[in-house]
Amino acid sequence: MKKLYFVVFLISIGWFQGNSQVKTNKTMIKKVTKTDEVWKKELTPQQYFVLRQKGTDAPSSGGLTSHFEKGTYHCAACNLQLFESNSKFESHCGWPSFDDAIKGTVNFVLDKSHGMIRTEIICASCGGHLGHIFDDGPKETTGQRYCVNTTSIRFVKATN
Repeated sequence: MKKLYFVVFLISIGWFQGNSQVKTNKTMIKKVTKTDEVWKKELTPQQYFVLRQKGTDAPSSGGLTSHFEKGTYHCAACNLQLFESNSKFESHCGWPSFDDAIKGTVNFVLDKSHGMIRTEIICASCGGHLGHIFDDGPKETTGQRYCVNTTSIRFVKATN
């Protein structure tokens, strides 16, 4: 009977240690919460439409689709760094495409709008709509394509 208690004790220690590691490994992102009135004042009408109302830019608009300078792409609403330039690729879909996001900066939401089932990507800080993720990205990397509205991001050039 003592052996059984000892085994249960060891299993419970391992379980608690495993769960505490999961919690400590999560990236902490500061949440940005603003009213619609504040967002309307801070964002352009197109940014508000895309980021807050889940709109979509016209294909190839905004100039970032074929942009490949070294730097980072930030949320246009809250300035959170979302993507690094080395994850950007030319997908020929009409929107900026990335094969990965900076860890913990993008959240995934089931989207059943417009008669489709897709996965929406949103900014982990402000909840702004960025676009959608698809499984047709480069097979030699992640196989994923983060299809991002140009209006929802801004580019910050690397200083090196």
